[in-house]
Amino acid sequence: MVHVEESLQLPRDFEGLGEYGQSIEWPDSARIAVSFVLNYEEGGERNPLDGDKTSEEYLWEKGPSGGGREYRHLNGEQDFEYGSRCGAWRINRLMKEFGWNMTLWAIAVAMEINPTFAKACVRDGHEIGAHGYRWLDIWNYPLEEDKAYIKKTCQALEAATACNLVGAYFGRGTPNTANLLPIMWKEMGHKLLYSSEVYNEDSPYWIDLPWEKQLPDEEKEGLLMVPYNYDCNDGKFHMLPGFVSSAGNTYYEYLKDTFDCLYREGGKMMTIPLHSRIAGKPGRSESLRKFMKYISEKEGVWVATRRDIAKHYRSKFPYRPGSKAGGQ
Repeated sequence: MVHVEESLQLPRDFEGLGEYGQSIEWPDSARIAVSFVLNYEEGGERNPLDGDKTSEEYLWEKGPSGGGREYRHLNGEQDFEYGSRCGAWRINRLMKEFGWNMTLWAIAVAMEINPTFAKACVRDGHEIGAHGYRWLDIWNYPLEEDKAYIKKTCQALEAATACNLVGAYFGRGTPNTANLLPIMWKEMGHKLLYSSEVYNEDSPYWIDLPWEKQLPDEEKEGLLMVPYNYDCNDGKFHMLPGFVSSAGNTYYEYLKDTFDCLYREGGKMMTIPLHSRIAGKPGRSESLRKFMKYISEKEGVWVATRRDIAKHYRSKFPYRPGSKAGGQ
């Protein structure tokens, strides 16, 4: 049974930021902010070795035909291992080639069991964001278990990376997880700069938190949402409908078209979600590199971590109760 804590729920919003949205002035008058996000999950997926009832069937090379099994599925295990052994390093080299930083949606266990990669990401200036303790659905967790899981995730990630976590995307939580994030960050004595648990915008925006409703305006903090997406996600190579085949060219064209639209409109942001075991494969990484080269040759492109995007937005458009767009 799924527990829905009514006091944590937000109303749906179909109006958003209006006809033209919010045009954000990015640093150095850039026309667009681009966020590369590496979902680093390898080793945190389902496996009977870790007490799970099935092997992992989601987002690996055999796609929908992979199939979970009630015993170890070595093919799937080793596709995940490829991600941590080869794909993650390949993507990291691409970021170095262009001199950019990315955000990692990091599974705590994945960081713990590949400390060499964890240290390299911190060394190279990439942002570590919270993505869960393991890469599992926790949709049926009761409220207190949900809170404990968030806390366990953060404590393990901070121990594995020595980083102060300021952003999160769990993605596979309960109906309460997303709005528990600022509560748990505050309980742990940290500041949550942003959450990416939304898919409904092309720009960051503010939300009012329901439990702050009775507070004086000057005591309200709100929560900055930095939207995520599925449409540019390399996971669509293994989803239906997706990028049609294993070939990367359709992927490149879709990323390019998305960029061109948002670049033309101006004042928006684009997210490119990646997985080590998917975009980190040689054939797809070439299409990713082709896209990176394309945008590197455009003027007015700011490639940044989500942490830096959130900091910039907060400085330009500080929280104002009742306003999605914030401002002085």
